[in-house]
Amino acid sequence: MEGKPLAGQVALVTGAAKRVGRSIALRLAAEGADLMINYESSKPEAQQLVEEIKASGRRALAVQGDVSQRSDVQKLFAATEAEFKRLDILVNNAGMFFAADFEQLTEEQWDRILNTNLKSQFLCCQTAAPIMKRQGRGRIINISSLGGLLPWPAYTHYCVSKAGSIMLTKCLARALGPEITVNSVAPGTIQFPGEKPDEDYIRKVPLHRTGTGDEIAQAVLYFATADFVTGQILAVDGGRLLV
Repeated sequence: MEGKPLAGQVALVTGAAKRVGRSIALRLAAEGADLMINYESSKPEAQQLVEEIKASGRRALAVQGDVSQRSDVQKLFAATEAEFKRLDILVNNAGMFFAADFEQLTEEQWDRILNTNLKSQFLCCQTAAPIMKRQGRGRIINISSLGGLLPWPAYTHYCVSKAGSIMLTKCLARALGPEITVNSVAPGTIQFPGEKPDEDYIRKVPLHRTGTGDEIAQAVLYFATADFVTGQILAVDGGRLLV
């Protein structure tokens, strides 16, 4: 563990069983952290991730919960304290993404995406803050999106939820300092092996490719280890914001 920047620290990652959440969890474990893995429905994948982290020599536990529900959030953080006795890093990664024509957008669809993408971050931040303040130190990283910075008419509900995540990050950076830093990573299009390449994105962006889960994890690691950075939004997008 010598030289590991997160040695002795505990990280909780929501929606960690698959895709970007999995990449983040594995990277934080590789840098020395013990992991609390939250999942809602992907139990086999979450258990597989736990075993992989344990095989690397770190501690890990998976807890099921819908983080848009306060009761589930309270159980998740109570389990974290019971298992690890502390919480140093919270990564609010849980989220969903789907298109819907605005004029046909239902109230149920609106509530579903706002609850999953924004309410969950509010609840987790509010529950984590007292734990971190008692320790005198904490790092919160909210996963937002380019959709919070760019208007996508076919994804109005999604864009509003991610814009809310960005403003939540900025407000909490002021509200929770100096003990806790709060920052956000805003991914562009991230793809995984076996997925059809997003040729339109690849053609548009200056770097002419989509991103990887590992590149989002690298950005999360930066915020997890930075001491003089708070309230910042880091777009990891291959230059998409430029075009």
